[in-house]
Amino acid sequence: MVDKLLGLRIFPDDSGKMNRNVEESGGSLLLVSQFTLYGDCRKGRRPSFDRAAPPEQAQELYRYFVESARRGVVPVETGIFQATMDVHLVNDGPVTILLDSDDRRKSS
Repeated sequence: MVDKLLGLRIFPDDSGKMNRNVEESGGSLLLVSQFTLYGDCRKGRRPSFDRAAPPEQAQELYRYFVESARRGVVPVETGIFQATMDVHLVNDGPVTILLDSDDRRKSS
């Protein structure tokens, strides 16, 4: 996932085309664990978090991901695991990209 994240060509080149990765664009990463993103709302009216990892396992996975990202060349900052945080950002453009590690485990 780290290789995929660092290699995604989602930043504009001089022509405005999405053709640069985060390193080429001079960017950095902010890695924030977000338990609520795993809420499954396909059934009923209350999100289910049944498939989310237990906190201890999730924290270890988060640490592993952060450590792996920090071995790269772009600066990496983090949030605080299991903390309530206010993260302010500016979305630049109409693009939202979902990376799901489960996708690589499915047979094609």
